[in-house]
Amino acid sequence: MTESVEPLGLRVLIRKDESRQQTRGGIVLPDDAEIPTITGRVVEISAQVANDEDFPIKKYDKVLFHPKNAVPVDFESDNLLYVVPLDDLVAVFRRTKTNSSTVSSTDDVEDIDDFEDE
Repeated sequence: MTESVEPLGLRVLIRKDESRQQTRGGIVLPDDAEIPTITGRVVEISAQVANDEDFPIKKYDKVLFHPKNAVPVDFESDNLLYVVPLDDLVAVFRRTKTNSSTVSSTDDVEDIDDFEDE
């Protein structure tokens, strides 16, 4: 018999990314310092979300979420799983091969500023 977790209502199940113990600049943080990691991968979506075309969330999407209303799930000891309401999802990370109107990096912001000056 296998067990699984299926979120209900307008919720998704997210595997939270591991907290970093080193900043991007290379500064090593002490063990008691905690950086709130609010990114993760969607590992399951509720049937209500899956059946509603208004929600662009799919399984395995990388998302940014607000952890305040996230409910921790003690399902597997080595995974950090959370049931998160859709209202607390802030962004979905997407990779595209074509040019789009969304900003994908800070370099794009500079390019947009240069274009507007012309």
